[in-house]
Amino acid sequence: MKLASLKHGRDGRLVVVSRDLSRAVAASSAAPTLQAALDDWARAEPVLRGLSDALNGGGVEDEFPFEASACAAPLPRAYQWCDGSAYVTHVELVRKARGAEMPPSFWTDPLMYQGASDRMLGPSDPIEAVSEDHGIDLEAEIAVILDDVPMGVSPADAAGHIKLLTLVNDVSLRALIPAELSKGFGFLHAKPASSFSPVAVTPDELGTAWRGCKIHLPLESWVNDAALGCPNAGVDMTFDFAQLIAHAARTRRLGAGTIVGSGTVANADAGVGSSCLAEKRMRETLETGAPVTPFLAFGDRVRIEMRDSHGSSIFGAIDQQVIGPNGFAGQRDTALGAVR
Repeated sequence: MKLASLKHGRDGRLVVVSRDLSRAVAASSAAPTLQAALDDWARAEPVLRGLSDALNGGGVEDEFPFEASACAAPLPRAYQWCDGSAYVTHVELVRKARGAEMPPSFWTDPLMYQGASDRMLGPSDPIEAVSEDHGIDLEAEIAVILDDVPMGVSPADAAGHIKLLTLVNDVSLRALIPAELSKGFGFLHAKPASSFSPVAVTPDELGTAWRGCKIHLPLESWVNDAALGCPNAGVDMTFDFAQLIAHAARTRRLGAGTIVGSGTVANADAGVGSSCLAEKRMRETLETGAPVTPFLAFGDRVRIEMRDSHGSSIFGAIDQQVIGPNGFAGQRDTALGAVR
């Protein structure tokens, strides 16, 4: 089934969405919000599935057209947001970009940071930035949403706690990262609010593309309608989601509604492109000696989407514009070109 949170108050209003993303129905009979449903998933899930079956089986009387632009993030505010770096080839490239060596342990022990989750952005909400000099970058990712996870859970048992999957734009401010990490205490300013796809889906919606706790489908990214990349999320994922969850729960319980991200989806094959500009710039540097592609500027648009084997959108699209102070949005002369 597919779930979304329409903008309403701080936590949204839970709706069930049809498989083709065209229609929706209120889910108040199951739970008022997605967080409330996750808190009582054993009771809420069968009710939500009943609504989903009815909606996809011919419709229900009180259905209405689904509009992605009306959506908040599936969890507009979450109790916990832990983002991993499961695609180690990406980590290796980005660290090269700032002249940092990658420890060998990164191939055996997941890298993860705990981000701010008090305000998650909806799929059409603008990316608000203070300055273009901060190196504004997108990071196209996949994330899982969990129910209650016990401390010390094994990877084998962790898989059963994945209730929903969604797409993420984990916005990064590249120019701020080196100084923050040099303090040895992690990100803060360099990681502003993350953005999420309109819809979160249960794993069964992915069919055979969901196996081994990975999604084996391309994740597409565009900047100003120019394709950035379409790496396959099931390829070169060093740590699957079960391993990431077990890592996050090693010394603590994870509360229902915890979101765990994959990190930037990346493939070793440069021909499929990139899911972030830092990686693209690093590949350019390795090829020509200097980056060509600029980071995002005010007025730029970012789009992230995943399609099934038939070409249908699974989660809907993250489609955002970058804006500066007071909503300022410049315009580029060409895609990824100079700002005027």
